[in-house]
Amino acid sequence: MANVTVIGAQWGDEGKGKIVDWLSERADVVARFQGGHNAGHTLVVGEKVYKLSLLPSGIVRGTLSVIGNGVVLDPWHFRDEVAKLKGQGVEITPDNLQIAETCPLILPFHRDLDGLREDASGAGKIGTTRRGIGPAYEDKVGRRAIRVCDLAHLDDLGPQLDRLTAHHDALRAGFGEPPIDREALMAELTDIAGFILPFVKPVWLTLNKAKAQGKRILFEGAQGTLLDIDHGTYPFVTSSNTVAGTAASGTGLGPSGAGFVLGITKAYTTRVGSGPFPTEQENEIGQRLGERGHEFGTVTGRKRRCGWFDAVLVRQSVAVSGVTGIALTKLDVLDGFDELKICVGYQIGDTRYDYLPAHAQDQAKAQPIYETIGGWSETTAGARSWADLPAQAIKYIRRIEELIDCPVTLVSTSPEREDTILVRDPFAD
Repeated sequence: MANVTVIGAQWGDEGKGKIVDWLSERADVVARFQGGHNAGHTLVVGEKVYKLSLLPSGIVRGTLSVIGNGVVLDPWHFRDEVAKLKGQGVEITPDNLQIAETCPLILPFHRDLDGLREDASGAGKIGTTRRGIGPAYEDKVGRRAIRVCDLAHLDDLGPQLDRLTAHHDALRAGFGEPPIDREALMAELTDIAGFILPFVKPVWLTLNKAKAQGKRILFEGAQGTLLDIDHGTYPFVTSSNTVAGTAASGTGLGPSGAGFVLGITKAYTTRVGSGPFPTEQENEIGQRLGERGHEFGTVTGRKRRCGWFDAVLVRQSVAVSGVTGIALTKLDVLDGFDELKICVGYQIGDTRYDYLPAHAQDQAKAQPIYETIGGWSETTAGARSWADLPAQAIKYIRRIEELIDCPVTLVSTSPEREDTILVRDPFAD
């Protein structure tokens, strides 16, 4: 059977939650492979709305869900999110939810440092969620992280705590903060360990066995390709690799397991936080897109910046993530526009670019070159077949396919999971 890897093809918030939920009903395993609880997926299942930020979306359907080693895990948030979903009637046990033994932990002082840095950055603010994601990844790379498996060996943690506190105490002193209270930290870890450890498994083994048995694995990405630490709009990016290739390193399955790569993209563009956004509309158009699309972050509640569809950026995402097909979401938000614009290139000084240059100053200066296409007055909301779409909406979709060098695999026309036009089944062999 084919596996599917779902990634965001813009700056995140593309509606991955609905698509993953839609696919997870036919998956045998759903795996998160990067990020932390800075990601946010909203699932609408019947009359219930589930807001997830750490747990894989498959858990709502009862599908075996795993948190891979590429994720940084806040154990206290994990406990609270599990409790919240159980309160909504979702069954969560070690039988249907697993955490990789090698996930680095997000600790309280990571959150402190995230906020202290952001507050001190002035005009250089990145717009982090202040949840400690970046500092936790730094400790992982610095080989001083406390990992999930360490919760079973807290009596042996002394040398690692020495490394950790030597680094962080110096940073904290620079901000006028007291050293880490090691005794308090050990007490907190001891308290939470009993809740976390029953879920801990060698996730790489679970996934390799599932693959050998021909089971369908759905890899669920967080954020979007344009927030990738290597391929995104640096430094206004997240702290992990968000591209599809990370499904391999972030779970231990290997590069052959990614399968069909489904890139999620809105029919327009949004971004949360700071950073370049060439097609941003700080006017009535942007306001209309935001209001109709209910553009507020699932995790932070921050208002999203809105603008026209940027085919240049999505084409880059398709290339660096090896996207097989695009899921185009929120087409219905464009209903009623007299005309629509698509960015087909950038002008920076006297030079035209068909890609976004790497340097932040060039990105900030990039002026979009637009192609205009007629809009439609009919509604696309709730459409479930091509026959339900206005001819001009189909023309818009076809033009996007041409510009991004990638076919549209499915179209989403509302938050409801059934309001989906399927062109090609990502799970097909």
